[in-house]
Amino acid sequence: MSYLPNILFAILLLGGIGFFVKNVRKLSRNIKLGKAIDRSDHASERWKNMTKIALGQSKMVSRPVAGVLHILVYVGFLIINIEVLEIIIDGLFGTHRVFAFAGGLYDLLIGSFEILAFLVLVSVIIFWIRRMILKIPRFWSKEMTSWPKNDALNILYFEIVLMSLFLLMNGADYALQQMGAIHYVQAGSFPVSQYIAGILPQNELVLFYIERGAWWLHIAGILIFLNYLYYSKHLHILLAFPNTFFANLESQGRFDNLASVTKEVRLMMDPEGDPYAAPEGDEEEVEKFGASDVTDLNWVQLMNAYTCTECGRCSSVCPANQTGKELSPRAIMMKTRDRLEEVGKIIDTKGEESFRTEGDGKSLLDTITEAEIWACTSCNACVTECPISIDPLSIIIDLRRYLVMEKSAAPQELNLMMSNIENNGAPWQYNQMDRLNWKDE
Repeated sequence: MSYLPNILFAILLLGGIGFFVKNVRKLSRNIKLGKAIDRSDHASERWKNMTKIALGQSKMVSRPVAGVLHILVYVGFLIINIEVLEIIIDGLFGTHRVFAFAGGLYDLLIGSFEILAFLVLVSVIIFWIRRMILKIPRFWSKEMTSWPKNDALNILYFEIVLMSLFLLMNGADYALQQMGAIHYVQAGSFPVSQYIAGILPQNELVLFYIERGAWWLHIAGILIFLNYLYYSKHLHILLAFPNTFFANLESQGRFDNLASVTKEVRLMMDPEGDPYAAPEGDEEEVEKFGASDVTDLNWVQLMNAYTCTECGRCSSVCPANQTGKELSPRAIMMKTRDRLEEVGKIIDTKGEESFRTEGDGKSLLDTITEAEIWACTSCNACVTECPISIDPLSIIIDLRRYLVMEKSAAPQELNLMMSNIENNGAPWQYNQMDRLNWKDE
């Protein structure tokens, strides 16, 4: 009977980790639905970017208040969860504060965890005030409907509960240590929870149930939160690192060229080339120009969609969005992720081959409108502002390519300009012989 708690803990732990692994596999599969792209170049620069941006939070502090608060929560999340290792060992083997033998170092660690937990609590409460009382405009844009809004709040509530349980557990533990209760060794420093201990009932049995209850709820909450990540914008906790590593290192404003189009143009410009010659070798036929659905995007773009934190910094600096246009770079990423999840569910039931062959009669262009796509000025403000190097512009450009090159669905003004360039060698509608007449004006 004495092993029952250990068995229950092992079941809880294996179940939580097993479900998480299952979701990670699904996430990986969905990202791999994208087209292949090589981002293995300049490895040292990529490691530097990841260390600086994802680990060092360098782009967060461009907005100091939110940046500093986020760093506190981020550092607290990383460091406090070192304590989870001790909880797991204690849960599996029936020990209590198994690392207490470290003496002064252990006291320092527990004290640091408590101070960080308190700072995380304060930061999260300020985040809640900014979102729900001050109502910062970027948190209340039209794309922030019930789920995105509630998701952000759920994360804040999760963190409040987890930090509170951690401090309550330590407070009850400290009180039991002071009473000399069996099994509660004198270990740890409690700069915050000692004040909580003072207001708890001074009854050993009651304190035992409080400490054990908080302990179980704390570890269960961590496992629940771990598995909530897949369904949440908080997935960036895991994906920010690969996302910054595989980010585009090319100069902003430089677009990639389609290989098939480049070959055709080179052939046309080659005075010795035969424009009617058959292509050499067994070249793959280009299936589609641009992208109309998530499977036409590359895997980095799909990872971008899953990594988006929905913070709204991109939309808050977007000139099209700020002048009342339909475009919101944040909404582009959210709609891409939603469509990818929809495709993933279809593949879960029908299989990938069936989806690629039959489709489902829908596409990414059913949710991202042409008004959004053509409102973009291609200024790269959204890419520059994103704290984890997400690139909404690349998705917009690929959608534009599809509309122009596959559907001939560019706006009338753009079609006229391209016709003039093709026929007259200039964007304006006059004869090529007259194109330099302006110099005589």
